[in-house]
Order: sequence, then C-alpha cells, then structure tokens
Amino acid sequence: MLVLGIESSCDDCASAIVQDDQRILSHAIHSQIDTHREYGGVVPELASREHLEKIVPVIETTLKKAHLCFNEIQGIAVTYGPGLVGSLLVGLSAAKAISFALDVPFIGVNHLEGHLMAIFLEENHPSFPYLGMVVSGGHTSLYIVRGYGDYRLLGQTRDDAAGEAFDKVAKLLGLGYPGGVVIDRLALEGNPSAFQFPRAMHSQDTFDFSFSGLKTSVVYFVRRYGEAFVKDRLRDVVASFQEAVVDTLVTKIIQAASFYGIRSAVVSGGVAANSRLRKKLIEKAVESGLSVYLPSPALCTDNAAMIAAIGYYYLSQGRSSPLDLNADADLCL
Repeated sequence: MLVLGIESSCDDCASAIVQDDQRILSHAIHSQIDTHREYGGVVPELASREHLEKIVPVIETTLKKAHLCFNEIQGIAVTYGPGLVGSLLVGLSAAKAISFALDVPFIGVNHLEGHLMAIFLEENHPSFPYLGMVVSGGHTSLYIVRGYGDYRLLGQTRDDAAGEAFDKVAKLLGLGYPGGVVIDRLALEGNPSAFQFPRAMHSQDTFDFSFSGLKTSVVYFVRRYGEAFVKDRLRDVVASFQEAVVDTLVTKIIQAASFYGIRSAVVSGGVAANSRLRKKLIEKAVESGLSVYLPSPALCTDNAAMIAAIGYYYLSQGRSSPLDLNADADLCL
C-alpha cells in the first residue's frame, strides 16, 4: 500500500509517501519560519493562509520525488488534531478532496500519536511497552505506550510547554525565533552550571511538568543583573536555562522508568532535536540501565512521514474516517 501523509497542524506544511514496509519514499516540507519570525511566534491566521498557498505544491513535490502519479496513491493519512484549527482544516480538506477524487480511503491521525510512533520509521526501535515523551512547542507529555492506539498518559505540562519556554526566553533575550534552535547553538559555548535556575516539580509524587516559573525566573534574573551583564554572559545564561529544562525532562523519564519498571523510552517532538537533551538523556539512561531511542532530527519536528506511517497501520487494519471528519484543535490521545 502506498499512503500519502499530510501534516499541517501548526506552521509546517508537509507531505510524505510511505510504502508497505513503512519505508519513506519521499517527503517535502514548507517551513513558515520566515513568515512568523518578526512576531516572535506563530500567528494562526497567517499560518492557515500560507498553508492554503503551499499545500498543493508541497504534495505535488512529494509525488514528483517518488516518481508517482496521484492515481497510484492507495490511501491518505492526515493530521486532524490537536493544533491550530485553521491550519488543520487546510490539510484535512486537501486529504478529503484527494480521497474523494481517487476513491481511496483516508484516515485522520492524532498528531501526538504520530510523534510517539515516529521511531518506527527508524531501523532501531523499541518493543512494547515503552515510555514515550512528546516535547515540542505546544506539548510536553509523558505516556506509557503499550501498542498502536494503546496509550496511558502519566503526566503533562501544567502551563508552558518546554518548546514554548525556549521561545519565550529567546524573545526576552532578543535572540529571535525559533528560540530552541538559537539557544541550543549558543549554549554549546556556555557553562550550564554558571547560574542556578529552578527545576519545578522534581518530586516523584507527580509526572507532570511546569516551565512557567522557570521562564519567570529568567525575567527576574535579567531585572536583577541588568541587560549589560546578561549580554556579556549570554552564553552562560542560555546554557544554564537550557540545563534546567533538560534536567526536568530527563529526571521525569528516569523516575517514571523506575516507578513503572519499564526499560525503554522514546523522546520525540521538536525539542527532542536539542543536542544537550539528547546527550544528557543518553548519559543518564546508561547509568540507570534504561534503553533510549531518539528519532533522527528530521523525524522529531512536525513531519508528514510519521502521519503516513500511522495511517498505513490503521488503513491496513481496515479502518478509515468518514468524509465529515472535522478538525479538533484540542484532540486528546
């Protein structure tokens, strides 16, 4: 089966084609970073308008890369939530139109499920059950993954997501957008132990997260020491901030693995591409006997390959979605 995947949950317009063995035949993505950079974050109306302009060219590029025609596609998979409702509707409408025109089944896919199962597009992947953490600009959640469609939520952020904290701190420090990328780069030259920022909710009584207080702590730090000091020690400041985020994420994974007796973990989502998180997670996992699996950076960000792969699994089971399926901005897993 050849499955076309479409992803448009936020500001990345992407499509991909996955074959029976879940091998990626081709993928294409249009990033809107330049569109939203001057605002320091994603503007929903601008995002949906740009999806309208780019969705067809992106799909056509994907088909061209795979040397395929539309009538060779046998199934469609599309993100229908969670995300920005305007953006979701563009991708969903495109998927429905192609499905109807080709008379092939389509299925709506949960964006979070795509991230949790993206690891199966890699040669090296875990067996069930495993801990799955999704860390991105909109989500910081921890699950037990028992199989396709079988997920137990252990904890999630009570305020800002980890990626959101990166973006807000970067904006505060005048570093631009997206914040995670620039902070990761600058932190490589800084001392992560130079300053102590708070690690919220490190208690083993909960697997929830909180990053709002950390963000506020950086605000007070700038006020206390002044912009000149912060500019002079910028690399140390961002390295110390990043270390606080990474410590929180890694601690929760290790704690959950010990509490539930699970020996494998997968971390995915845009923040999972952070170099410090990947390095420290591997180090701590080795110490605790935990096997860690990390998707390649290209599969950490919002991509259509993970949507196509999930869609392939469900379509091959005979499942499909009705043409009246609506976008769900607050879709739960």
